[in-house]
Amino acid sequence: MRAKHLLNLVGDRLHTLPLIVLYLTDGCNSRCVTCDIWRSPRRNMDMALVESIARECAALQVRWVLLSGGEAMQHPHWPEIARRFREQGVYTMLLTNGLLLKRQIDSLPGSVDEVIISLDAATAETYAAIRGVDAFDLVIDGIRAVRAHDIPVITRTTIQPANFRQLPEIVSVAREAGVNRVSFLTVDVSNPFAFGPRFTADTAIPLVNGLSPSRVGQSLSESDVAELRSIIDRMAVEFAADFASGLIAESPAKLHRMADYFAALIGQGDFPPVRCNAPHISTVIEVDGTLRPCYFLPAFGQLRPDDAAPALQQSLNLPAALALRQAYRSGARPECERCVCPLHKGPRSLLRM
Repeated sequence: MRAKHLLNLVGDRLHTLPLIVLYLTDGCNSRCVTCDIWRSPRRNMDMALVESIARECAALQVRWVLLSGGEAMQHPHWPEIARRFREQGVYTMLLTNGLLLKRQIDSLPGSVDEVIISLDAATAETYAAIRGVDAFDLVIDGIRAVRAHDIPVITRTTIQPANFRQLPEIVSVAREAGVNRVSFLTVDVSNPFAFGPRFTADTAIPLVNGLSPSRVGQSLSESDVAELRSIIDRMAVEFAADFASGLIAESPAKLHRMADYFAALIGQGDFPPVRCNAPHISTVIEVDGTLRPCYFLPAFGQLRPDDAAPALQQSLNLPAALALRQAYRSGARPECERCVCPLHKGPRSLLRM
């Protein structure tokens, strides 16, 4: 049965769906400077839609579900949703800003297999400046509470001008809190599809080096990029054991590729090549059933709560979905050149699932 996953890699039709990213809600209790989703009225995914998706997991051989948002823990029934997917044998991950972890800690055991927590700073002051809420200590306490239940925790840091100097300290803070892995990605400053209805105030304004004017300040300057490279080189020595153990998910070379990305944003070189096959192994389902091949590409269809037929299985290979997969694979989607969160799984990885 696992070999069926490989059929996804030989064409543009999906025969299985290894990963589903589920936007349980588009409300959020953070006020991040890099995301606009919190500006929208909050909606929660209908439980009938959740059930229709869960029913198709076996037929689609779903291996992972990532519960996301918005802030997934604001959905009033998120633990029930998580357990429903676990009942289907699906490895269930919760992506959260961590603000509700301590309050809802009793709901986590038996509901999720792994928790991914946004940790964008090493100090309370920087955290508040980036996330828009004074909650650094609350998040750290939440991480410790999750680890006390022996649930794996991964922290995810979005690198940007306000925090890139704190990368070493972020690793130290995460390690002291007991996390299993620390991961980094670069801030996205150009994609209009991801993280809420972005850049609406700039739609009639020309881009600056390909960036929305309101986002230019979220990119690193030339001197910042040089400083980031120096920080990465220092980390490669000081945190050698953490790189070797896998505590830091990305290698020093991959962190340098992130510096290359920031350099390319300001015209100092080309964007690093992106290796990604996410549209061939995953699908994002938004709160209203809108389907996307990944975070950064446009929608190709929509599920409805009242769908009785295997709507997801049928929708995965709609003409629009096939066209998007063919386009990104042939290099025709400009969003992919600047992707900050590529996902790639080759034949060996798919066979091991």
